[in-house]
Amino acid sequence: MDSSKPARKIKQAVEKVVDAAGDKIPGSPGSAPAPLEEPTTPHEPLPPKNEQGTPDPRTPTGAATGLDPTTHSQQGEYLTTAGGTRLRDTDHSLKAGPRGPILLQDHHFREKITHFDHERIPERVVHARGAGAHGVFTGYGNADGVSRAGFLAKGKETDVFVRFSTVLGSRGSADTARDTRGFATKFYTDEGTFDLVGNNIPVFFIQDAIKFPDIIHAGKPHPDREIPQAQSAHDTFWDFVSLHTEAQHHTIWNMSDRGIPRSYRMMEGFGVHTFRLVNAAGETSLAKFHWKPKLGVHSLTWEEAQLLAGIDPDYHRRDLYDAIEAGAYPEWELGIQVFPDTPDETFAGIDLLDPTKMVPEELAPVQRVGKLVLNRTPTNFFAETEQVAFHLGNLPPGIDVTNDPLLQGRLFSYVDTQLTRLAGPNFQQIPINRPHAPVNDMLRDGFHQQAVHGGVAPYRPNSLDGGNPFPTTEDSFEDIPVTVAEAPKIRANPVTFDDHYSQVRLFWASMTPVEKDHIVQAYTFELGKCYEQAIKERQLQCLANIDPVLVEKVATGLGRPVPSPALDPATVEPSPALSQLGGEWPPDGRIIGIVVDPDAIDGDLDEVRDAVFAAGMVPLLIAPHGGMIGDRPVQRTFATARSVEFDALLLAGAPVPAPDAVPGLDAKAGVASVVDPRVRLLVEECWRHAKAIAAWGAGASVLTEVGAAGPGVVTAESGGEAFAAASQLLATHRVWDRFPA
Repeated sequence: MDSSKPARKIKQAVEKVVDAAGDKIPGSPGSAPAPLEEPTTPHEPLPPKNEQGTPDPRTPTGAATGLDPTTHSQQGEYLTTAGGTRLRDTDHSLKAGPRGPILLQDHHFREKITHFDHERIPERVVHARGAGAHGVFTGYGNADGVSRAGFLAKGKETDVFVRFSTVLGSRGSADTARDTRGFATKFYTDEGTFDLVGNNIPVFFIQDAIKFPDIIHAGKPHPDREIPQAQSAHDTFWDFVSLHTEAQHHTIWNMSDRGIPRSYRMMEGFGVHTFRLVNAAGETSLAKFHWKPKLGVHSLTWEEAQLLAGIDPDYHRRDLYDAIEAGAYPEWELGIQVFPDTPDETFAGIDLLDPTKMVPEELAPVQRVGKLVLNRTPTNFFAETEQVAFHLGNLPPGIDVTNDPLLQGRLFSYVDTQLTRLAGPNFQQIPINRPHAPVNDMLRDGFHQQAVHGGVAPYRPNSLDGGNPFPTTEDSFEDIPVTVAEAPKIRANPVTFDDHYSQVRLFWASMTPVEKDHIVQAYTFELGKCYEQAIKERQLQCLANIDPVLVEKVATGLGRPVPSPALDPATVEPSPALSQLGGEWPPDGRIIGIVVDPDAIDGDLDEVRDAVFAAGMVPLLIAPHGGMIGDRPVQRTFATARSVEFDALLLAGAPVPAPDAVPGLDAKAGVASVVDPRVRLLVEECWRHAKAIAAWGAGASVLTEVGAAGPGVVTAESGGEAFAAASQLLATHRVWDRFPA
C-alpha cells in the first residue's frame, strides 16, 4: 500500500502516538484512537491492529495469490451495495413521502435487512463457545524415525489456526464453567491440511462413538426447562455417568482443577486417541499426541470461576487476545508418546484403542517434536473462529488413524456436521479452511462453490483432459495396511475395555493433598445440585470403587451414608506428571494489580511499572477514580476492579474511602473502614485465593488492617523489592502453603 494513502498515514500517526505514550496496556478496540467528533473526510478502511491476522490469501483450490492479507477486507472509501454501487444514504428507507409507507422498490433496504436476517448460522452442537488465534508451528526434526510427515522436519515452519472451546455451553455462555476444553489445531501443511482435534483432558467419557449423542444429551441443559446452562451439576449428567461407569475417568479429571483452567495459555492439550505413524521406510508405530504449555498447567479456584462468570464471562477469550496483543505469545510444545505397533495394540497392559484410558508419562515419556506459537488474533471472529471447520480425516502423509471406536465415529461426524452448519459440502473453500497445498479433487458444484473449475472430464480415467488429475504413489497419504483379525460381526466391546476404575484411582492417587481437597469439593458441589437421591447414592457407589477417603468425604458433605466398595480398589503407582503442582514456570503475560493513592503517590511507582513491563507482565493501576494520576493512566478503579483479574496484587498506598465508597453507590463498598473498603475486598479475596500480595510504604498498613499474613504476603522496603518478591512467588502460580491441606 502506498504511504500516501490516507489509511497508511493514519496508521503511522497511531504508531507515533502509541510510541510517544509508551502505553503497552492491551485492550485497545481499534487501530486508531476515536476522535471526539464524527469523522467526515473520506479515506480507505483503517488497517488491522498490529496483533491481528487473517487467513493466508489463497484461491479456493489452494494456490498462493501473493496478495496482501487485507485483500479479504472491505475496500474503498465509500459505502456501497453488495454489488459495489455507491450509496448516499443508509439511514432512511425509501418512502411515499416523509410520513408514507416504505416502498417495495427499496432494493437497498431489502438487501440490507435480508442479509441481517440471515447473519446467523447454526452454532456447533458441542464446542459452541470458543476463541481462536493464528500462529506458526516449527518442527524440531527429531520425529523422522517414526513419521514422514513433512511439517515435523527440522526448522520447517507451518501456519496454524487454533480454536479453544468449552464443550457444553452455548455461544453466549461463560468461559469459566467447569467443563472440558477443546484444543483443536489446523496445520496448513504443504502436504495438505492436518487437523489435530483434541481436548485438555487425555481421556473421553465414552468408549464408542454411538454413545456420543447420549453423553451430550445428558450433559446439555434439561430439555423441558433448558437449564442449567454450561454446567454438569445436574441430574441428567450424573445419571448418565453413574450408569455408564466407563465415564468415571473423564469425570474425575473434570472434577479436578483441570476443569477450570486459569487460561487457555496454561492448559495442556491431548489428541485423546491413539494414531498410527509411518516413517519413510514404511515402519509403523502407535502414538498419542500431547501439547505441553510453556507456562505450565494452572487453574482457577472454584470461587474465582464463579465470580468471573458474572464479572467477566469472556475471561479466557480476553486473556488470550490481550496476551497476544501484549507480545506474551502463548507457546506449547507438541509431544508424542510412541508405542510399538503390536498385533494386540496394547502397552504395559493398557488397551491403546480405549479412549477412556491414558498411558502414564512415567511409562512412556512424552518426546517433544515441535513448538507452537500463537502470534496473531483474528481480524473477524465470525469469518475465522466461527467458520473454521475441523475434520479428523484431514491427515497428512505419515499419520493415520486406528480402530479406536470413538475415533472411527468422529471421522464420519465431523464432515456431517459441517453440511448443516456451513450450508453445503464446499466448507473447505471458506478462506480460514483453505488448504495451503494445491487442490485437484474432481469435486464439483454444490452450495457456495467458489472455485471455477476448468476441463470437461471430472472423472478418472479420462482422455479429454489429458488424463489430469493423475494419482501418485509418492508424497501421498497412505491408508496403512493393517490386518484385521477374523471375528463375527457383533455389537460389543473387547474385554480389555471392561476396567473402568483402576485409572480413575491412579489419577486420584497422583494428586497432592490440596488438589484432592478441590476434587472432593467439586464432587460435593455437583452432586449437591442433583435432585434425585438415588443418583447421588449411585455415584457415591462409583466413588467407593475408586477410593475410601474420597467417598467418605463426599458422602459426609452430602449427608448420605458411606457405601462399601463393590470391588477391591486397584493397586496403582502414582504418576507425578498428572499433578499441576510442584514445578516453576515463566510468568509471561501475568496481570499485576497495583493499588495507588492519588493523594500520596509513591516515588517507586514508575520504577515498579517499568519492572513489570520488563518482566513480560502487564501492570494495571487501580485508583479511586479514572483518568490520570500525575502523568500515569489509570486502568481500573475501585468500582470496576475485582481480584479475579489479577495474578498478584501490589499495594503502593493506603487510600482512604473515596466519595463513592458507600453501598448505595457501589455494592462492593460494604462497611466503613480506614482504608477504602473495596481495597480491603481486593486484598481479602487475593489472600483467600492463595495469590501473592506485596506491599511497601503506606501500603503495608492495608495488610495490618485486613489481617492478611502468612506465606505469600510480603512487606518490603521498596516497590522494586515488593515486585521482585511477588514475581518469584508467581513462578508457582499460587501460594498453597498459605492453606495446608
